[in-house]
Formats: sequence, C-alpha cells, structure tokens
Amino acid sequence: MEILLKQDVENLGSAGDIVSVKAGFARNYLIPRGMAMPATAGLRKQATQIKQASERRRLREMKTAQDLADRINQITLNFKAMAGESGRLYGSITSAAIADALSTELDTEVDRRRIRMDHPLRELGEHELTIHLSHGVDATFKVVVTPEGELAKDTLTEAELEEAAAEQGVVTAETEEEKEEA
Repeated sequence: MEILLKQDVENLGSAGDIVSVKAGFARNYLIPRGMAMPATAGLRKQATQIKQASERRRLREMKTAQDLADRINQITLNFKAMAGESGRLYGSITSAAIADALSTELDTEVDRRRIRMDHPLRELGEHELTIHLSHGVDATFKVVVTPEGELAKDTLTEAELEEAAAEQGVVTAETEEEKEEA
C-alpha cells in the first residue's frame, strides 16, 4: 500500500514522502495516529507542498537547536558536595540534578535523558559533559564539583554523611541491605 507521510517517521521516511508499506501497518498504526494518509492522485500533487513545509520546519528547529547549543557551550555549572580526603563524593551528582541546574540556567526545560553520562559524577573536579539537542546538534558544557566547606574527614558518622547528602539533594549509593549490615 502506498501512503503519503504527513510527518517524519523514523526508519521509514520524512514528511511529504510517498512510501510503500504493508497495508496492516498503514491501516492500524500510521493512519490512525495521523502520521500518514493513503496516497491518492490528488495527494500526490500535494506531496511537494508537504515536503517543502516539513523542510522549512526542520530548518527552523535546527536553527533553534544550534542557538541553544551556542548558549550551552558557554555554561559552567557549579555543584558543592560533601567529599572525603581522597576527593570521592559521599553520594553522586546525577543527570537529573545536572538537568535541573541547566534548566534553571537556560530558563528552558532540559530532558535529563539527553545528557550523555556514562555514570553519575562521584569525584571532585571539572567534568565535561555533552547534551544531544537535535539530529546532528550536540553541545558541550562544564560541570565543576567542589567540596562543601573543608574536605570531610573520614571520621564523620554515617548518619552525618546521609544528612549532608540529603540536604544537598545528592543520591547516595547505599542500599537497604548495606544499612542493615551496619
């Protein structure tokens, strides 16, 4: 069955394309969701108009993403966290905390899943992170983690460490099993 795509569909085509798909896929998925319509003779003539409108929208979104990337490239986020003498944090700085700080800094919503992190930050120092904004548009920003007050001595009690981490909004890696063992 041939259909005209009304919007971009991953692994199938972009808006304005006329593609051939199985009838069930078109009838049960694409057409009910408003992503496509059956390719009639009249719609084939409109395909170029839809394709041009889609291209204009895509260019506008790309420009917006690039402007945001330019702003993000200049940002340095600062976090204070409790840390031991070795520079290891009592807890971690997660992508959610970084996304919240970035959202506040930019005055726009930032999705934590777009921040590329292999693991939460658990060390003091400067870290470079990347955020994926759009297809082909990524931005790099710095996160500086500094110790809160003086470096914490390893003699702090576990309750004091948990309290300090909770005040900072830092997620501790301790599980319920570890609490019971102590």
